[in-house]
Amino acid sequence: MTASAEGYSENARLEALERDNRRLQRFGSLLVVAAAILIALGVVLVYTSRSVATEVAAQRFVIKDASGAVRGAWGMAEDSSLRLVFQDGAGRPRVRVSLLNDGSAGISLADSVGRPRAVFALEASEGGSIVFADATGRTRSVLGVAPDGSANVVFADQNGTTRAGLGVDSRGLGTFTLTELNRRAPVQVEEDSAPPDSAPPPAPPKRR
Repeated sequence: MTASAEGYSENARLEALERDNRRLQRFGSLLVVAAAILIALGVVLVYTSRSVATEVAAQRFVIKDASGAVRGAWGMAEDSSLRLVFQDGAGRPRVRVSLLNDGSAGISLADSVGRPRAVFALEASEGGSIVFADATGRTRSVLGVAPDGSANVVFADQNGTTRAGLGVDSRGLGTFTLTELNRRAPVQVEEDSAPPDSAPPPAPPKRR
């Protein structure tokens, strides 16, 4: 094969490659245009179609992790209350958010064995409370505000028996209650804001 023949063959291969390259470019351009047209049609259909739902209605939604395990649920309970529950990796409910039919709302935090350890509650009567329990499930402390404006905090022992309390009543007077272990009746001290001249005089000491 002569040098001229080799040069002609090389030029032919280059021209063929250029033709293929131009063909691929035209094909790629057509694909881009087709994709743009499809996207535009999809946008038009979304905005013009009357069959597109504006809301999703269901009685219960379930939250699952990547492995398919249920980690939470949100929906209506059997008593028609609305509940949101979050579960840990072992499937134990740890956080509950509830809204009852009467308007009462609450948040409950449970430990690894399912016992509620802290409960935040707002009653329908607008009274609120925060309850703390120990590892056995017994209530150990309660902080509450009543609808009449009074507020108090009480503390209980390991048996759940109230031993001490501190509060402010509806009149704005402070109270303190302490129950001794060897006494059944509580020892209560109430600070009265009445003027001194309205209080009864102290009894004179008895002579022996």
